[in-house]
Amino acid sequence: MEQSTPGPIPPSSNGLVCVVDDDGLVRRGLERLVRSWRIKVEGFSSAKAYLAWAESSTHTGPCCLVLDVCMPGLDGLHLQQTIADRGVPIIFLTGHGDVPTCAAAMKAGAVDFLTKPVDEDNLMGAIQIALQASVPKQKEAHERMAARSRYQSLTPREVEVMSCVIAGMLNKQIADQLGAAEKTIKVHRGRVMEKMGVYSVADLVRAAQAVGVSPFLSATPA
Repeated sequence: MEQSTPGPIPPSSNGLVCVVDDDGLVRRGLERLVRSWRIKVEGFSSAKAYLAWAESSTHTGPCCLVLDVCMPGLDGLHLQQTIADRGVPIIFLTGHGDVPTCAAAMKAGAVDFLTKPVDEDNLMGAIQIALQASVPKQKEAHERMAARSRYQSLTPREVEVMSCVIAGMLNKQIADQLGAAEKTIKVHRGRVMEKMGVYSVADLVRAAQAVGVSPFLSATPA
């Protein structure tokens, strides 16, 4: 007896696809389709509903969005901008897309831009790529969030010292620049490293880049 061919297996058993579309028929159809591929799915009628869910969600595995472009209120492109730093890959769907809209979505990092009615094979391939891509993206997002939290614990003086350190300045140079004793700068520098959870200047530079801190512009590296 011939056995039936199993459906596609997602990259991770805890992968999740979030479908955001204000058209109930389209949304429910997409949900059924994704479930038929043995991938977990959540549906949302608006960007606002998705954002409310995301704020309280405990899901930690791979995740991606299948997102309608044109929706009332917050549309797809604006939702993409809103969650740009969260590490969630996006697949756009549209019934009337244009070249500028597609270009804007792809430039902002969308995985794909598909037209309705969507080709099932194209959607499945895009979802698998997005779920795989979400793993490193979410890791980077979590690292950025952790770095921002640590950065917020710094005092204004420690922020100044950090800016000088990542510019390559020595303690003596920093002391001269900030009008402080070199011994005091050494203490501040140690606190910066401790609070930021790093052990080298190279690690501090990476952490600074994650939170958007720029090196002291007038610094002259030793």
